[in-house]
Amino acid sequence: MSTIDQAVDAAFEPLRGRPEVDRIAAVVSNLADYGFIWVLLAGLKARRRGADRRRAVVGLATAGFSSLIVSRMVKAAVERQRPEDHLDAGVRTPTSSSFPSGHTLAAFCTAFVLGDTQAGTAANVGFATAVAASRVHLRAHHSTDVIGGAVIGSVLGLGLRPIVDIVTPGSGGRRGRRRGRRRSGRGMRQPEVVLQKL
Repeated sequence: MSTIDQAVDAAFEPLRGRPEVDRIAAVVSNLADYGFIWVLLAGLKARRRGADRRRAVVGLATAGFSSLIVSRMVKAAVERQRPEDHLDAGVRTPTSSSFPSGHTLAAFCTAFVLGDTQAGTAANVGFATAVAASRVHLRAHHSTDVIGGAVIGSVLGLGLRPIVDIVTPGSGGRRGRRRGRRRSGRGMRQPEVVLQKL
């Protein structure tokens, strides 16, 4: 392991073996397994008919297939060994190459693609971060595996999101982010107006 991996693993070690922490890590990891939580989220978004439903379906499919293909390609190229002593906490035992973390890559990619507002994207990324932490806690991955997965997944998701917006015109994704930018823009202009009056 690298120095970073050793340092992060040592930081997580005091938390391992605590039943409540192990259970939380297992639940978070299992929710991300096979994209279960993202399917639920897309299903909730798909309740609204029209462009928003199309965006949820197209976004989920695009993020799912893209992250799977990219993850498998990188894993096949790197072929890194998994950490020893995988924590037995009711989580599926991983068998593929360790780098990058597929759970983390898919989580960050889908978090950005399905995020149709700034608040929604922030919440999605927060959960993706929890997925990354759970994989390290469970010793399913080295810390650099999840860092790599987070970076690759974020770049992939941010690249796919505008494509999904174009394919699903009229959906709430573009509208929600535009409203957020307009609100932040108005907030920045107010001090300038005050200074001019002074």
